[in-house]
Amino acid sequence: MMSGSPSGPESIDLIETYRRHLSRGRALFGQVSGGLTEVGSEGAWVSTADGRRLLDCGGYGVFLHGHRHPRVVAAVAEQLHRHPLATRVLLEPVTAAAAATLASISPAGLPHVHFVNSGAEATETALKLARALGHRTVIATHGGFHGKTLGALSATGNPTYQDPFRPLLLAVHVPYGDLAAITEAIAARGADGCVLIEPIQGEAGVVLPPPGYLTGVAEACRRHGALLVVDEIQTGLGRTGRWWGGDHDGVTPDVVLVGKGLSGGVVPVAAVLASRQAYAPFDADPFLHSSTFAGSPLACAAARAAVETIAAEGLHERAREIGDRLREAIGGVLVDRLGGAVLEVRGRGLLIGAELAQPGLVGELVLELLHEGVVVSTSLNEHRVLRFTPPAILTKSEETSAIAAVDRAARNVAARLRPAPTHLPPLPAPPELTTTAPPELTTTGGHR
Repeated sequence: MMSGSPSGPESIDLIETYRRHLSRGRALFGQVSGGLTEVGSEGAWVSTADGRRLLDCGGYGVFLHGHRHPRVVAAVAEQLHRHPLATRVLLEPVTAAAAATLASISPAGLPHVHFVNSGAEATETALKLARALGHRTVIATHGGFHGKTLGALSATGNPTYQDPFRPLLLAVHVPYGDLAAITEAIAARGADGCVLIEPIQGEAGVVLPPPGYLTGVAEACRRHGALLVVDEIQTGLGRTGRWWGGDHDGVTPDVVLVGKGLSGGVVPVAAVLASRQAYAPFDADPFLHSSTFAGSPLACAAARAAVETIAAEGLHERAREIGDRLREAIGGVLVDRLGGAVLEVRGRGLLIGAELAQPGLVGELVLELLHEGVVVSTSLNEHRVLRFTPPAILTKSEETSAIAAVDRAARNVAARLRPAPTHLPPLPAPPELTTTAPPELTTTGGHR
């Protein structure tokens, strides 16, 4: 150990270390949130350095299995002690087994699996496949989020993150949910087009498309020869109550992006699923697109165990059942306490968004919920939406705890917003609230 090196997390000033070596913005958020430091996790709970336990209803959709699920941990631990990384020269059975397992539950007709390390890398892989097949114009949607690497950023529909890095890849953005607009864009580009779309927009604030939208997009792609890439990084593997978000519309794309839940909440891993025709360039030459750490035995042990656990424990079905209860209960509590300041509570399965009248209210609720022992997420492309993405392993008592915490947090926020008593009758709650919160409260997280 180097002289003067810290001996453990408690021996350093964590906020100052963040400020000096990681990010001043993250350090500020740490200060605002009371300096809470996560040091452990199990099931639906995260432990802090000061001994608190926080119910994790956030995590940006990663923890469908909860934290350290025994099945996933056992598979990873066994692989860690046997053969964590491969030479990339010889054949390796764990990666092959994980690919077969993932393909077995993929949308019909997508037998090929290409493992990567993150969701953004999955997007990059799909964009390169599209280029290799001759589809050079990306057709994406406003508010969509597909990552922040340069290619993925071209499709991510938010100028705030795009403008500092222009010029990007050629991309056309249309309103999400507007079938006429995207059909027109597909027709105009024809076989040159590559449509990249989410079944539900996560970072845009849990935006569900109108019925028939994805089906219409798929039909337009087939009619005009465009490639259809569905980004299931957040919605896939049971998060919305079915294996895939596209299953709700019966859509089979050319390419599917997988991530977040594929990790089992233990080891980062993502993947691309593709049809034989769409994968043909990489199938013929695996060196067209490769990565040293992609598809490592350690990550693939986690991926295989994650998929097998969802199937064995019915986590996709639990996500639907728990999500229906939570969405109704959270919506009722928020409307009861905050009235017209709550514009809508929406979602599918365990992807739930609460849209509020002002971004500052989201920041207030994030802090209050932390105080009440619950972790939630913000939305990167829509700062007025608070997101709940709890695990599908929640018990009934944990559901009750989450709802009670939302109730207490909303009461506390409402109390601060309530006008002080005067000789005049109390005024109704205004439709637009002026409470503000530090910008960092609405711009953290959401990484791919």
